[in-house]
Amino acid sequence: MGKPMILQQIERIKKAQHIGTLCLVTSTDTSDDELASIVGSAGIPVYRGSLDDVLDRFYMAALPYKADTIVRLTGDCPLADPEIIDQAIQSFHKEKVDYLGNGLPPSYPDGMDVEVFRFSALETAWNHAKLSSEREHVTPYIYKNPERFHLANLTHATNLSDLRLTVDEACDFELVEKIYQALMPVEPDFLLPDILELLARHPEWLELNQKITRNEGYLKSIKQDTNSLKGIQS
Repeated sequence: MGKPMILQQIERIKKAQHIGTLCLVTSTDTSDDELASIVGSAGIPVYRGSLDDVLDRFYMAALPYKADTIVRLTGDCPLADPEIIDQAIQSFHKEKVDYLGNGLPPSYPDGMDVEVFRFSALETAWNHAKLSSEREHVTPYIYKNPERFHLANLTHATNLSDLRLTVDEACDFELVEKIYQALMPVEPDFLLPDILELLARHPEWLELNQKITRNEGYLKSIKQDTNSLKGIQS
C-alpha cells in the first residue's frame, strides 16, 4: 500500500488503548540502519543494541523508561490486532501475573503474538539466562521457569494456531499484501474477525504460506542450545 511494512504495523499498534510509550528495539548492525532510520523519521523512539543478545537489548532499552510493565511485539506481524493487544494487557493486570502471552500454547494465528511481563521478570531473566535461545528470544527463561514466575496465557475461543499471518518469507508477504489490498480501502481499521471473514471467501490464499513451520527461528535456537551442551559435555 505504498508504505514500509513496519510503519503499517506501528499504525495498527498505536490504536491500542493501553499502550504507553512505543519504542523500536533493534540492533546496531548496519543491516538495521534503514529500519532505524525509517522508524525514527516517523517519530518513534529507537533503541539499538546487541544483534544476537536480544534479551540484553530489551533490558537496556527498558531501563530509561522505568516502566513496571513491558509489552513485547515482534516486527514481523503487520496484521497485529490492537484489540488483542489491549485484551492481553488488561488480562495481565487483572490476573496479577509476572508474564502473560498468547502462545503457551498458541490458539491465535501466528502473527497475532503479544507478550506482557513485569520489568522485574525481565531483569531476573537478564541476570540468569544462559542458553543462546534464552538470550536471542527474550522471554523463554521466564516462561520455562513456572516455579519462579507466575504465568498466564490468553486463549482464543477457537483454535486458529494453524493460520499463518506473520511475515518471515516472500510467500508470507504475498498473503499479507493481498489482505491489505482487500481490506484497507473499505475498512482501514480492520481487525482479526475481518481478516478471517476475508480468508473464508478466499481459502485458496491460504495455500501461499501454510507449509512453513511456526516459530522456526526459535526451534533453530533450541537446536543450537543442544549442540552447545553436547560440546560442553564432550
